[in-house]
Amino acid sequence: MGYSVGVVGGGAAGMMAAITAAGCGAAVTLLEGNDRPGRKLLSTGNGKCNLGNEKLDINEYYTSCPEFLEKCLARFGTEDTAAFFQGIGLLLKSKNGYLYPMSEQASSVLDVLRYELHRQGVQVITDCKVDDIEISSRAAHRSGKDDKDAHTAEYQKRAGAHDREWKNGQQNSRCIRLESRGNIYWFDRVILACGGQAAPKTGSDGSGYRLAEKLGHSLVPVVPALVQMRCREDFFKSIAGVRADAMLTVTTGNGEPIQERGELQLTDYGISGIPVFQISRVMNYILRKRKDVEVRIDFLPDITEEALNNLVAARKHLRKSCTVEAFFTGMLNKKLMLLFIRLAGLKATEDAAAADPEKMRTVYRLCKCFPVHVSSSNSYDNAQVCAGGVPLDEVTAHLESRKVPGVYFAGEILDADGKCGGYNLQWAWCSGHIAGMAASG
Repeated sequence: MGYSVGVVGGGAAGMMAAITAAGCGAAVTLLEGNDRPGRKLLSTGNGKCNLGNEKLDINEYYTSCPEFLEKCLARFGTEDTAAFFQGIGLLLKSKNGYLYPMSEQASSVLDVLRYELHRQGVQVITDCKVDDIEISSRAAHRSGKDDKDAHTAEYQKRAGAHDREWKNGQQNSRCIRLESRGNIYWFDRVILACGGQAAPKTGSDGSGYRLAEKLGHSLVPVVPALVQMRCREDFFKSIAGVRADAMLTVTTGNGEPIQERGELQLTDYGISGIPVFQISRVMNYILRKRKDVEVRIDFLPDITEEALNNLVAARKHLRKSCTVEAFFTGMLNKKLMLLFIRLAGLKATEDAAAADPEKMRTVYRLCKCFPVHVSSSNSYDNAQVCAGGVPLDEVTAHLESRKVPGVYFAGEILDADGKCGGYNLQWAWCSGHIAGMAASG
């Protein structure tokens, strides 16, 4: 008879861990704080569930232990994810390397996972938010001193089967006690897969971090990631709604520039869109040390400085008999050009031919390098994931705690987060599989 394994958290990593452990012979109980597992999964990929990426690359991830993370991803990569889902009945398709269910419905992914949990005999207990975790001796548990023990009967049944192993010293003399609203659950091994703090309405409220700290783990500071950023300039309402292909550059604390290109979305409070999401965690960590972060936006990323100078020279003939606004029409979105004209100290209605040449050049420069200052990000309510968490150097290659043997970690609770494009779900499947396999014994 296999170990009894408790999985705390029914998100992507938790469901994968539970299915894997049960498939290896463990008696698995999944404890989920919501009324059903997988609520957060339904919102991924704008409801289409981008569940992996064929171009899996460690450079698409952030962590304090990249070599460790790379080894984990090598053990369960995108091909393994595809094989797993195809094996439980989900048809997949690839869009430029991004893996989606054929149905393009996240609900399809959740459904096949739910059916597989049932098929593998995983006991799913919902509305069960784990409040406390303790390590106890088997003797103390088997004395039956916990009157509210909700798991004793099942545990004692397994205990009888394990007696010989315990006497031979083949099994750890401790067991793990979980408490949820006064109910007590006992397990041989526990996998903490209760997420981070992103999207707390889906159940990720940071409670897993508190459980990890109680076990003696430290935390890499946790900040929102894949989130919109708020800027201190007062002109954003005038350009809200503009979308444009742009290159964003942020200089980190050590002077190293980080760049991301994609469709930038301008809001009434700041900047959003994929390139912002990709570097939002970098900006949030910088903001922990200083008041704001300068982001330089290049709205002409395909035009070099030399090409821009040639463009300026070639457009001079347009300055005859037109206003400044008319002269710059056709370059970028009208809202942007009107803002740049104002920031350069020009009036849209003045004669372009008589306008200050240096101020005219400033308008061109703003098209190529528009600085804005980020003062904060949106809250965890708007973040897709968290950065930070339990350091990877505090777990073994099997994602088992180095502080408390028998406790494993999977998913967002660990200090590993990826960029947009299926990378975070791949980490969930990968870490859930590794932890589930190891916890099963």
